[in-house]
Amino acid sequence: MIGLLQRVTEGCVTIDGRSVGGIGRGLVVLVGVQKTDNEATAERLLDRLLGYRVFPDETGRMNLSLQTVGGGLLLVPQFTLAADTRKGTRAGFSTAADPGLGERLFGHLVTHAKKTYQDVACGEFGADMQVALVNDGPVTFWLES
Repeated sequence: MIGLLQRVTEGCVTIDGRSVGGIGRGLVVLVGVQKTDNEATAERLLDRLLGYRVFPDETGRMNLSLQTVGGGLLLVPQFTLAADTRKGTRAGFSTAADPGLGERLFGHLVTHAKKTYQDVACGEFGADMQVALVNDGPVTFWLES
């Protein structure tokens, strides 16, 4: 499972002009599901997202995690993260999970996140979403589990 995390001062997801999720300071995470993923990889990704040290401490070093600072977590499904872009000028999706598996594992990630952490919002699997964010830093990391 892939998580493209971005440290933000704010982030939100809208669908057809309606807000479906938003956070203040925290992480916006675009989530890609690969065909080899399962519930354990989703849970491992969540553990990494909550504990990854991307927020500055009192000296300005990235030493604090999302859990430590109590920020928001906005999870957004993004099928295209699982694309194979190594050749040509068009992405291939042979490594991406089929829609059924992708939706199930993204749902598992969200459910587990809401049970584990207090400030969780999410986009909608398969929807045409508009994602807005203010990247803080900018700080962006690619995590895989």
